[in-house]
Amino acid sequence: MTRAIFLALGLLLSASFALAKSPLKPELAPGTPIESQLQEHGHYSNSSGEDVHAPAHSRTGGAPDGASARCRDSTYSFSHSRSGTCSRHGGVGEWLR
Repeated sequence: MTRAIFLALGLLLSASFALAKSPLKPELAPGTPIESQLQEHGHYSNSSGEDVHAPAHSRTGGAPDGASARCRDSTYSFSHSRSGTCSRHGGVGEWLR
């Protein structure tokens, strides 16, 4: 009987730790935006051949998820590297990460 109680407690504890580790909001890869937060939806290939979301305006005015920089023209960049970020948008106004 005691062994069954310890086993049940162990299962409950491990389940609670698993729930505590799982995020309520899925983790995004750096530079991955949530499209519903953006006004524009273009993409481009960077110098490494990666598909990157083009700079876009936020629907709320705040920094959208995945943004790496705010450009001087008030768009948000999702660049994967700092080189060339916001180059056609007046340069970087503020780095976000």
